[in-house]
Amino acid sequence: MAMVRHKAALVMRRVAALPGWLEALSLCPALALSWFWFGAPGVAVLASAALPVLLLAVNRSRRDAEARLARRGAMSDFAPLDAVVEHLDRACRDYERTGRGTLCLVLGLDEPGEVAQRFGQLALDRVVRESGARIRSALRQGDLVCRQEGARFVIALEPMQRMDLEAAIQVAGRLKAAVEEPVSIDATTAYVTASVGFCLGARAPGRDGRAALAAAELAFEEACRNGPGAIRAYSGEMGKAATRRAALRDQVEAALERGDIVAYFQPQISTDSGEVTGFEALARWQHPERGVLAPGEFLPAILACGLARRLSETMLAQSLAALRLWDRKGLAVPAVAVNFAGEELGDPNLVPRVKWELDRFDLGPERLIVEILETVIAESDNDIVTRNVAELSKLGCRIDLDDFGTGHASIASIRRFAVNRLKIDRSFVARVDTDPAQQRLVAAILSMAERLGLETLGEGVETIGEHAHLAQLGCGHVQGYAIAHPMPLSATIEWLHKHRAKLDASPSVTRRRR
Repeated sequence: MAMVRHKAALVMRRVAALPGWLEALSLCPALALSWFWFGAPGVAVLASAALPVLLLAVNRSRRDAEARLARRGAMSDFAPLDAVVEHLDRACRDYERTGRGTLCLVLGLDEPGEVAQRFGQLALDRVVRESGARIRSALRQGDLVCRQEGARFVIALEPMQRMDLEAAIQVAGRLKAAVEEPVSIDATTAYVTASVGFCLGARAPGRDGRAALAAAELAFEEACRNGPGAIRAYSGEMGKAATRRAALRDQVEAALERGDIVAYFQPQISTDSGEVTGFEALARWQHPERGVLAPGEFLPAILACGLARRLSETMLAQSLAALRLWDRKGLAVPAVAVNFAGEELGDPNLVPRVKWELDRFDLGPERLIVEILETVIAESDNDIVTRNVAELSKLGCRIDLDDFGTGHASIASIRRFAVNRLKIDRSFVARVDTDPAQQRLVAAILSMAERLGLETLGEGVETIGEHAHLAQLGCGHVQGYAIAHPMPLSATIEWLHKHRAKLDASPSVTRRRR
C-alpha cells in the first residue's frame, strides 16, 4: 500500500495550472452583472480594468502553485518511510531462505543550520536536494531512499549476496563521499560533511524492518557524537549503551538530590614557576553501581531533563566551598574555574546569584574564573549573555575562553566579552612537541594572545614533552594528565602538599623566552 500511495502522489503534479483557471472563472459573475446593468460598454470597461489585475493574480497563483508542487515533487521523488520499512521487513523475512542480506543506512548532513546561516535557507534546500539526487544516482534500481525532515535520508538496499560488514562500510563510504562533493551556490561553493549510521539486516536486534531502522538510527546518533564526518555500524553494545543512557535519565535528578554528582578538581600550573595558579572544577557522578562517571556519560541526560541550572549551582557552590577549605588549610590556591553553559549565561538572575554565593563563602570575585566555551561566544547573539559576562567581569571575576580554536570566535567577540585568558584546545596541544604543523598553529595563537594582552593555558597536556614545548613557545599555564588527573576535593590536599615539596626540592627555572 505504501508503494501505491507513493505512485499516486505523482498524479497530483498534473494540476499545476488549476489555480489560474479558478481565478479566471471567479470573474464571470462580475461580467454578467456588468452586461445586465450597463450593456456592452460596461463589460468592456470592467474587462479592461480587471484584466491586468487578473493576469497578475493568475501569474502569482501559478508561481505559488509551482513552488508548492516543486517542493512536493522533490519529496515525492523519494519513497515514503512506510515503503522503506516494508522493504526491510520483506528482506529480513526472506534472509533465512535466500541468504541474501539487506542494509539500512541513515545519512545526515552535519550542522545544516550552519549552512543555512552562511548561505540562507534556500541554499540549504538546494544542498539537501542535490544530496538526495547524488544518493539516488549512487544506488541501484531496487534500492529505496526516503528523505526525512531536515537534512536526513534513510536508505534500504535491495537484498544481495555477500552483504557483510566490509561491503556495508564500502557502501556507506561511497554515499558519504558523493554527498560531500562541493555544491555550487550562485557565485560560491558550499562544502558539507555527512555522518552515516547503518545496520546490517542480519545483525538487527529484531527480524523486522522497524528493528533494523531503529538500529541504524542508533548508529547514526553514535556517528554524530563522534563526528563530523563519522561512520558507525550498529552493534549490540550500542543498543545496551542507549538503554543505559535512558536509565540514567531516570536516575540523574535523584543523583543531584542525593549529592552523588560532585566536583572533581584538576590543577592548573604556571610554566614559569610550576606554582599552582588554580583548579578547574569538573563534574563527576559517583554512581553506586557503575563507579565514577565522566560528564560525557550523563550530561546529555542532564540537558534532556532540564537540569543544567541545577548542575551549575551545585558546581559553583562546591567550588567556592573548596576554595574556603584550601584557605583554612593554608594552601595557596589563587582561584577556581567553573564552566558556565550558554543556557546558564542567558539567565537574567545569574550575576546576583554569583555575587550572593561569593558573599556567602566570604570570597572575593577575583577568586572565581568563569569559563565560557568558544562556541557560546561565536554563536551567541543574546544580549543577556553579553550583559552577564560583562557584569561578571566588572564584578571582578576573570573570564576564560574554553576550547579556543574550535568555535570560530572573532577578535571582536573576544574583546566584547572581556576575555582574560585563552584555553588552547587539546586538538592543538596534542603532539605539539613532535609535529611542526601543530607548533606553528600554537605559536600563532600565542602570538595573537600576546598582542591582545591575553593570558594563555594549554588544555589536555598529556606528556612531559608537550608541557615542555608549550613552556618554550611561551604558553603561560598548562593543565592535563601530565600534571594530574581530576581528583575529589579530599585528594587535592595531599596532592598540593606533595607538589609544594617537589617545587621546594627543585632548582628554580625560568621559562625560555621567544
